[in-house]
Amino acid sequence: MPERLIPPGYRATLIGSATTLEGLQAYAPAEEMAPEGTLMLLRLDFADFYSSEALAELERTLREKGVTPWPGYSYIVYADATSPSIYVAWQKGFAWMTVIFWALVVFAVIPLIGALFWALMPQAIKDLVTMVLGMGMMLLMLWLMTRLIKPLTTPKRPRELEEPRR
Repeated sequence: MPERLIPPGYRATLIGSATTLEGLQAYAPAEEMAPEGTLMLLRLDFADFYSSEALAELERTLREKGVTPWPGYSYIVYADATSPSIYVAWQKGFAWMTVIFWALVVFAVIPLIGALFWALMPQAIKDLVTMVLGMGMMLLMLWLMTRLIKPLTTPKRPRELEEPRR
């Protein structure tokens, strides 16, 4: 993937690796020392593939923060089709590593906290939550169906004749 991403005349240089998001934050000073206009590339390896919706949300978040893509490229976030890796490619203008770090915290940590909370929850409570959500969906569907069917089943009354005025 990086071979197709890197423009001709450039080469990727590994400056280190991190196994946690906190470890990744240690590389922010390296970006700050790079000259303006430097093309930065960050590779993130995950255990599972992320959905295209999650990647689009990360792309949108980074663009809203002002992260600029490489010149001639239209995206900041690229997914590797062969492995669960994500590439973040930006042009240094402002030191974006801190902004990217916090976007990744929202992107990766919050779903993990929810999954951890669900994994630690007793099975009886999981069953109860699942049942309540299922019943809520059934009630919502029933309410929507009755609202849609009601106009079709009510007969139209003919206009009543008015009594003549005296």
